[in-house]
Amino acid sequence: MDGHRLPPLNALRSFEATARHLSVKNAAAELCVTPGAVSQMLKTLELHLGVRLFQRVNRGIFLTDAGQGYLPPVRNAFRQIAEASKRITVEAETSLLTVSVTPFFAAAWLVPRLKAFQDAHPDIDLQVVTSNALVDFARDGVDIAVRHGLGRYPGLWSERVIAVEVVPVATPALVAEVGAPENPAGLTRWPLVHDAERKGWHLWFQAQGIDEIRPPRGVSFDDSGLLLKAVLAGQGAGLLPAAMVAPDIAEGRLVKLADVAMLEAFAYYLVYPEASHARRKVAAFRSWILGEAANEL
Repeated sequence: MDGHRLPPLNALRSFEATARHLSVKNAAAELCVTPGAVSQMLKTLELHLGVRLFQRVNRGIFLTDAGQGYLPPVRNAFRQIAEASKRITVEAETSLLTVSVTPFFAAAWLVPRLKAFQDAHPDIDLQVVTSNALVDFARDGVDIAVRHGLGRYPGLWSERVIAVEVVPVATPALVAEVGAPENPAGLTRWPLVHDAERKGWHLWFQAQGIDEIRPPRGVSFDDSGLLLKAVLAGQGAGLLPAAMVAPDIAEGRLVKLADVAMLEAFAYYLVYPEASHARRKVAAFRSWILGEAANEL
């Protein structure tokens, strides 16, 4: 064999797939060719190398000693090709970065700081979209998101950005109906509106030194915008960012039921698919926003 002449790529692919499945039929299905085509590729490779790679016993197929020794470097070579291809794709990706944030976070925190990001990364075209719904990253074309809650998003990576002061509020009509609570413990008897995980009130009661005496009943919402609307509709008391409800309190639409509190776990979180961590533009935004948040501590 000419040591400088590489084996045919298709033959190597057939070898790796057959060795992984120990089945010509399954390898053929993966490669979208016929079993006969895979068998021919294996013969071509064995002739090229001058060694037997598989031992065929009855209807089974097994790697020979030579095949077992050949498989790791072949598999590693394909892995390196895949990784190199991914790096090139990432480096050549569009400069557009789509960030999904809640309307309140966009207006109150993100937008006033965006010039600093643009100055630091003039090559990235930032597109900010506001939404209160959970993000389907593949369907919605979103690269990274910011959501308020406990940071528990199955299948996604989340990092705490910043906690904000929260305050329990309700409508004046509900206060008149139920009676103003004399102290935080009084809210354990109130109808409550919850975050999606039903943990916000629990954390707030804990911070007040109160153990709840009943399960967290009542409607829940996956975003603070809808939760606020439910509170304004008189469905119960809600725990919301203090700055978010300040205009409603000032104009008499809501009543503050207790002092503001800072719940470190109940915060704004950066959320994205774990596979996006290596993408340059995502990494740039992540580093910037976490740095901005850290500067405020």
